[in-house]
Amino acid sequence: MPLESAVSVELPGRAVNHLIESLPHKARHNLLARGEPADLKLGAILCEPNQRYRHVYFPLTGFISLVATVGNRQPMEMRLIGNEGMLGVTLVLGIYTAPLRGVVQGPGTALRMTVAQLRHALRDSPALQRTLNRYLYLSIAQLSQTAACTQFHEVEARLARWLLMTHDRAHADHFHLTHQLLADMLGVRRSAVTIAAGALRRKKLIRYVRGKISILSRQGLEAASCECYQAVIGDYARLLT
Repeated sequence: MPLESAVSVELPGRAVNHLIESLPHKARHNLLARGEPADLKLGAILCEPNQRYRHVYFPLTGFISLVATVGNRQPMEMRLIGNEGMLGVTLVLGIYTAPLRGVVQGPGTALRMTVAQLRHALRDSPALQRTLNRYLYLSIAQLSQTAACTQFHEVEARLARWLLMTHDRAHADHFHLTHQLLADMLGVRRSAVTIAAGALRRKKLIRYVRGKISILSRQGLEAASCECYQAVIGDYARLLT
């Protein structure tokens, strides 16, 4: 898979990143001036664990998956990053190596900048430092929530949660996800995903045809999900809005 993504000509006119949008005008302007638009190409690896970041990314459209790798096992997803966040927030701690692999799961666009550019932006803007500190706290809380969810909740509820998270970041009611990819992301066998997806389909919450998933009932999917989805949404609303 390719490392890094290619640079675009310009940002989409209506695309936003909510972390950047939450900043005061001056801090937002200075941050945007340091970045450059970039394409997020499906399957592109943006960082590897224990290797130095080359760039940080603020997704505008599309989304990035943070996955843990253990030996020869399939990677397991720990977090999704869309236009609510950024890839590389641990840099606010002065740590320049990535803790997890970052891979593009949903193609789109992002604002990209070098590590040095982010460091300069943090030095010049206490408001940016405060915002990213809060987002780092949320990221740690989400990792803890994911660990607890994996241990205690049934596959069907976890799948519903993951589809809701993807729906939030895809900005569309349909997206392409194979059973094998879903199994890898949830850390379960493919047969378990087939059973769980079949149950959601019979409840008329989703449609699944040849890897294309369509959300038929957002409200029903929220009801089928475990409480972890609303817990993360609540944390974000409390700390970053």
